[in-house]
Amino acid sequence: MALVLTPYHRELMFKFDARTSRGAMQTHQAHFLRLNDTLKPAVCGWGEASPLPGLSPEFTPDYKEQIQRICAEFNALQLQRHQQEEWECFWRNYQSWPSLQFAWETALVDMMRGGKRSLYPSAFSSGQKGIRINGLIWMGDLAFMREQIEKKLAQGFTCIKLKIGGLDFTQELKILKEIRSVAGPEALELRLDANGAFSVQDAEEKLRHLAKFHIHSLEQPIKAGQLEAMQTLCGVSPIPIALDEELIGVTGKEAKWKLLDKIRPAYIIIKPTLVGGLISSRDWIQVAESLGIDWWLTSALESNIGLNAIAQFAADSGNPLPQGLGTGQLYHNNLNSPLEIRGEELWYNPQETWELPN
Repeated sequence: MALVLTPYHRELMFKFDARTSRGAMQTHQAHFLRLNDTLKPAVCGWGEASPLPGLSPEFTPDYKEQIQRICAEFNALQLQRHQQEEWECFWRNYQSWPSLQFAWETALVDMMRGGKRSLYPSAFSSGQKGIRINGLIWMGDLAFMREQIEKKLAQGFTCIKLKIGGLDFTQELKILKEIRSVAGPEALELRLDANGAFSVQDAEEKLRHLAKFHIHSLEQPIKAGQLEAMQTLCGVSPIPIALDEELIGVTGKEAKWKLLDKIRPAYIIIKPTLVGGLISSRDWIQVAESLGIDWWLTSALESNIGLNAIAQFAADSGNPLPQGLGTGQLYHNNLNSPLEIRGEELWYNPQETWELPN
C-alpha cells in the first residue's frame, strides 16, 4: 500500500486575447496532480502545476511528458503516508520547479484534510466570509480597456489593477485620466502592473507622469535582475514599487531576506506557482513582514484548482489588503467549482460541487 500520483492535463481557452507587455495568449496549458493513498483510494488530493511560458524557470515544450515521468518515478518508490523524510528527499530534486512544488504541496494538504478541496479551514472555506480582491484590467485597444473598466466599476470594485506597457504611453495616460474623471482616489484604488516594460533610462520619468493619477502601487516597472537599478528606483519613485517577477528563482530564507533588504520595495506580490509553492510563499511573507514590507497574494492564470488553494491560503494568512484572485472567469472551459465573485469579493460556496480533471 502506498501513495500514488496521477497526472492530468487540460488546455484552458481564454475568452479573449490575454495580453501583457510580453505578448498575447489564447490558451494556457494546465497540469494537475492527483494524490491518493491506496489504503483509502477514494480520498484524493488535487494540486495544479501550470507554469507560465517566459516566466516559470521549469517551463519547456515537453513539460507534460516531464510531469508524467516524475509521477512514474515517485510511484516507483512505493512511499507510505508516514514516510515524510522520504517525500521531502524526493521533492528536493525539484526545488527549481516552482509550479510542481505548488502542485505537490496542495495535493498533499488536500489529501491529508480529507480530499474535499478544503485546505485551510476558515470563515472563507466554510462560505461565511469573502476575500476582497482587485478587479483585473487586461491590455488591449482603448475601447476594450474602457469596456473592462466600466464593467468592474459597475460591479462595485473599489480597487482595480491595470496592466500597462503594451500601448503607447500617451494612450495609457489618457486611460488613467478617464478613470480618474469618473472615480477619484478616495473612491477607487489604482494598481498598475508594467511586467518589466519600462527601460531603466525612462522609468523614473514615466513614474512622475503616472503619479499625477494617485497610483497606489506600480508592479515590476523594469525587468527583473537589475538589482541596483531597482534599488535606486524604489528610493526615488513617487509611486510605491511592488516586486513580482523579481521574486522568481530566489530560494531559501536568507536569499529572500538579502533581496528585499537590498531593494526595499513598498510591496511584494506573491504568486505560489512562480515562487515555489505554499511553504516558500509563507517564507516570503515572514521575511517581508520582518522588514516592514507589505504584501499580497496573486494567482497566475491557474484553473480553479490552483486558484482555490491560493484563496484558502490567503484567507488563512489574514491579510486585509485586496488580493489578486480574480482570474477564475478568464476561461471558457475552467473547471466548475464553488468559487464565486460577488461584487468585489471572492467567495466559496460549499453548496456547489467541484468538477475535477479527467
